[in-house]
Amino acid sequence: MKRELKEKEKRGMIRDWILLGLILIILVVLLSIFPDKKGAVISTSWDFFVEMILILPAVMVILALFGVWVPKDIVVKYLGKASGIEGVFLAIILGALPTGPLYIAFPMAAALLKKGAKVSNIIVFLSAWACIKIPQEMVELQFLGARFMISRLILTIIFVVIMGLFIERIIKWGDKEGGVKNAI
Repeated sequence: MKRELKEKEKRGMIRDWILLGLILIILVVLLSIFPDKKGAVISTSWDFFVEMILILPAVMVILALFGVWVPKDIVVKYLGKASGIEGVFLAIILGALPTGPLYIAFPMAAALLKKGAKVSNIIVFLSAWACIKIPQEMVELQFLGARFMISRLILTIIFVVIMGLFIERIIKWGDKEGGVKNAI
């Protein structure tokens, strides 16, 4: 069992290094084709790197505290297979409340999956984080009006839920041996 886990981690690390290598190769090719964009690429990459360095340590501390303080049975009860429509609404609320870049949500989603959350609820959580923000809704209300804001919010929620259920079905259909949870 431990040997399989180590082998899986090794394959994952190799995959990550290959992906990084491919991205760097694509970067070099694109910068050789568009050399005038070099300054903008370096500046934007540096700004993004600094932002991540400043935010990710706090996220890792929060995730560690979540891992210790939140029991698995709580996550299973409220976001697991038996959570039903309440789990979907909780995932929407959990995704809509925090502000911050989307890459913060991915470690949180992984932690929720490890604790037993349903895949569709994780998809809803990630999508809500990306598409539904309370400050964003207030800006929409101010500049585009209540009718637009409510229409977009309702349609977003409907399609986020449909997408979550659809992706969960695809994962179950494609991998009958445990889906995403075995990949983590």
